[in-house]
Amino acid sequence: MPDQDQADARLTLARLRQEHEDYDAAINAMVQTGCDALRIQRMKKKKLAIKDKLSKLEDQIIPDIIA
Repeated sequence: MPDQDQADARLTLARLRQEHEDYDAAINAMVQTGCDALRIQRMKKKKLAIKDKLSKLEDQIIPDIIA
C-alpha cells in the first residue's frame, strides 16, 4: 500500500474509531434515560456496521504475516 493511501486509511480509521466511541456513548445515554428499545437497537446495528468497517480497514493496513 503506497504511503499516501496508508495515511488516508489511518485517518479514516481514526475517524471511524471516534464515531464508534460516539455511538457507544449515545447508546449508553439512551439506555440511562429509558429511550425506546427500537431506537437503541438501531443505534447498536449502526455501531456494529462501523466496527465491521474498522476491522476491514485494519486488515488492509496491517498485513498478514505467516511465520
